[in-house]
Amino acid sequence: MLPIDQILCGDCLTLFSQIPDESVHLVMTSPPYFQQRDYGGGMGNERQLDDYLNQLLKVFKECRRVLVPDGNIVFNLGDKYEDSSLLLVPYRFAILVTERFPDVRLVNEITWVKRNPTPRQFRRRLVSSTEPFFHFAKSNAYTYDIDAFMDQERPARTSNPANSNVGKGYFDLIEKSELTADQKKQARLELHDVIQEVKTGELEGFRMKIRGIHSEPFGGQPGGRQIQLEKKGFTIIRIHGRSMKRDVIETAVESLKGVHHPAIYPVSLVQELILLLSHPGDIVLDPFIGSGSTAVAAKGLDRRYIGMELNPDYCQIAQERLADLALLPPRLF
Repeated sequence: MLPIDQILCGDCLTLFSQIPDESVHLVMTSPPYFQQRDYGGGMGNERQLDDYLNQLLKVFKECRRVLVPDGNIVFNLGDKYEDSSLLLVPYRFAILVTERFPDVRLVNEITWVKRNPTPRQFRRRLVSSTEPFFHFAKSNAYTYDIDAFMDQERPARTSNPANSNVGKGYFDLIEKSELTADQKKQARLELHDVIQEVKTGELEGFRMKIRGIHSEPFGGQPGGRQIQLEKKGFTIIRIHGRSMKRDVIETAVESLKGVHHPAIYPVSLVQELILLLSHPGDIVLDPFIGSGSTAVAAKGLDRRYIGMELNPDYCQIAQERLADLALLPPRLF
């Protein structure tokens, strides 16, 4: 039986034997970085970069094995300077994955922007304040819930009838254009309607393109803007104000009182990716669970979790954090 909602203490390459093929929906992990921090032994302490990358690939192979066909894998890695030069460790790993596992897709490199990076006073380079999260999938049918993906809250739009000048310039451009009388009449009617949508708050804004006045888009498909320009003489682009889903997540580095772990990634960051790449009830696996942030995030979003951790002290910390969650009402963590 799967060790669901458990923290397993030991070497993940050994513990993976407890996980059957195609039984996990999302792997979300941040392995120990190469020669960066003391995690209490294990991976990250290799003397040579190639040895470290080979160990990572062994772990990735197991992650791929236990993943369901429509599952996702996310690896977060930090870089390393050697002789004043970046080794590009994360990118070497990502390239090796795509070379060694031809069926694996590298869907995105998601950049974590740290709002509060460790203050340093370098004289010859800038302070590092980003880390990559690589999103892999082993089929094109990977789970992807873009609507559930967490986004910055936007202030609610309100009606603004006092803004009487919105879009007025387009009426003058319509009259100056070479459109037929009927086309001009239709353009004025549609322009009036879209202006009202902006004033009532239904739209955040709009753009209008008029044939012969504005540059025409390249290409175009049936039903697209190019066809509208050819048939009607104009096209209106409505802007609904929905935030674009970018490959950047900005959040502060997290620290927990009484938790002596050198690299805790924020629960809020993990939650965003869990929402994007899994569904409620899915199983989220972290083979380097550390202080338990992935399990905390998964439990707070109605997912099941499996954690693996070599360091017994971190195992205890993770278990204590999860035990504390049981005392909170649902959705308060």
